[in-house]
Amino acid sequence: MDKTPRILAVCGKGGVGKTSISAMLARHFSRDPGNRVLAIDADPAIGLATALGITVGKTVDDIRNDLIRQVTSGQSADKARMLAMLDYEMFSAIEERRNLAFIAIGRPEKEGCYCQVNHILKDVIASVAGNFNYVVIDGEAGIEQVNRRVMETVTHLLLVSDASAKGIRVADTIRQVAAAAIGFERAGLILNRIRDSGEYDRLAIPPGMEPLGWLPEDDRLRDADIKGESLLDLPDTPAFEALKSCLAALGLDMVN
Repeated sequence: MDKTPRILAVCGKGGVGKTSISAMLARHFSRDPGNRVLAIDADPAIGLATALGITVGKTVDDIRNDLIRQVTSGQSADKARMLAMLDYEMFSAIEERRNLAFIAIGRPEKEGCYCQVNHILKDVIASVAGNFNYVVIDGEAGIEQVNRRVMETVTHLLLVSDASAKGIRVADTIRQVAAAAIGFERAGLILNRIRDSGEYDRLAIPPGMEPLGWLPEDDRLRDADIKGESLLDLPDTPAFEALKSCLAALGLDMVN
């Protein structure tokens, strides 16, 4: 590939719909068969896999912990050997659906720094991401995990909130932290599950936040979430159409 991938990190308070929006983004970008799309589930709950209808076999943390066990048992921690092993294991952990690939970070089983392992792992993930046009990261609440354990370079930060003042404050805090930690190109706020334009207009958006638009309450999405259906198989719904407008406001309405 001769084009830098667009790396979107989806962040916000828990329960505001980050995972559904991440799945919708992956669906949107992968609908163009010319795009190669990677969805990264950075939430330990691994909800993005369900939203995309994917069964997780191995997570990045499974790979990390296997390597740590080898290192702590006295086996060689030679960097070249570690890189070769990680490269192979990383690609074996990727699940693919046509032009959409998926990988889950998982839940850490071990405490401690393991700085060499973590640093090499981050480099391998960044290398994998370079093979795709679009990378969508579904992060857990906050930005620190995305910054520390997935990759340092995010091109677009998508902040998600519902109509609650708390959700909007958390999104703004994440924006401020991320501005000092990540060299993103653009950041914007998506308001999710909004009843109507009147409710949206009443929301108090902090100075410095760029509102991209709002997604309505969507009964079809809610029904799919209850049933555990893949959002990849859904027809366009009002929320999908609204998300396209938000992407256009962020400058991502084009395709490669």
